Amino acid sequence: MAVAGIAFFLLRPLRMRRLNRLGWLSPWPRELALFVFILFLAGLAGLTLFPSNLWSYVMQPNRYPEDVTFWSFYPTYPQIMERIDQLPQELPRIMTPFPYGLEWHFASYWFAFLFFGNICMFIPVGFFSALPWRKAHWWKSLCVGFFLSFFIEFVQFFINRGTDLDDLILNTLGALVGYWIYWLLRVLCPKQVSRFHCQSREGEVYHG
Repeated sequence: MAVAGIAFFLLRPLRMRRLNRLGWLSPWPRELALFVFILFLAGLAGLTLFPSNLWSYVMQPNRYPEDVTFWSFYPTYPQIMERIDQLPQELPRIMTPFPYGLEWHFASYWFAFLFFGNICMFIPVGFFSALPWRKAHWWKSLCVGFFLSFFIEFVQFFINRGTDLDDLILNTLGALVGYWIYWLLRVLCPKQVSRFHCQSREGEVYHG
């Protein structure tokens, strides 16, 4: 997350110069929203795009045997090729939505937590992909959530983490919920929401 924050501030002058050339200004609420979104995406990447127990090793390496290294948590090339060979057999399972039925996700508190967690985790994706950007539409937030979730599931297949269609559906639904929250705020508090949009030098709000 620190790297993402540093990259945001390093690239900010380039974005400001581009907006200036176009005659627009990015107010501080918009910059804050972008910064929070970048930090969230960095945290999401850290949570989903790395092997299980890797961060536990990074934080407390003494808990693991001496021969365990950072790269021990990543699959080897033969293991990756084996996963690819197994793909035809696993594809029917991966592509079947809710194979055990929705009731399976509520068989225990932990399963229910994972079910709603997959939705809630992507609510900020849908919300922040609409709030500071021009021409916000529900289908754009839905596409952002879908392709981001698809990328995560694709990577997780090769690092021995769970991959299934359920997560993709729930993540995409979460992004859509995030857009609905943005839409509701735009209807109820249009002036406050407009503060997160680019403005012309004369103070006109840029809606795209």
